[in-house]
Amino acid sequence: MCEYCGCQALETIDELTQEHDEVVRLISHLRAAHERGGVARMAEIAREIARVLGPHTQVEEHGLFPALAGDFPDQIAALEAEHRRIEAVLAQANGAYLADPGWPDRLMDAMALLRDHILKEQDGVFPAALANLDTEDWEAVETVRARAGSTLSRPAA
Repeated sequence: MCEYCGCQALETIDELTQEHDEVVRLISHLRAAHERGGVARMAEIAREIARVLGPHTQVEEHGLFPALAGDFPDQIAALEAEHRRIEAVLAQANGAYLADPGWPDRLMDAMALLRDHILKEQDGVFPAALANLDTEDWEAVETVRARAGSTLSRPAA
């Protein structure tokens, strides 16, 4: 997606971006399943998206966002609220909601929100982090990443 500001040169941002790319790829599969009316497949993909977003969201909310919240409190609060809205719909992929005829459309609406959310992060949050975070902030983000892990494979150190 974004490659114009240089923030992907940082491993932390590169990894978050790779996770975004994986989510976007999964959303494309979700669209196809939705068009075919495959609710079970949609639920499977939704669970995979949630699996990728689990550690990703931890890194953002416990590492990156706190470091930016002082300068951008309203924007960070809005992004966190979007996380909750998206997570709530994804969590429904494991329950009785699958029999709810409105769930597939709610899921697709949440995925549209997620796509917009990703753009906000890549075009706003990541460049702002590059410009505003210091070495200590980045080390704190990396500490959160080490605890949270990743669904993507990391190169050996």
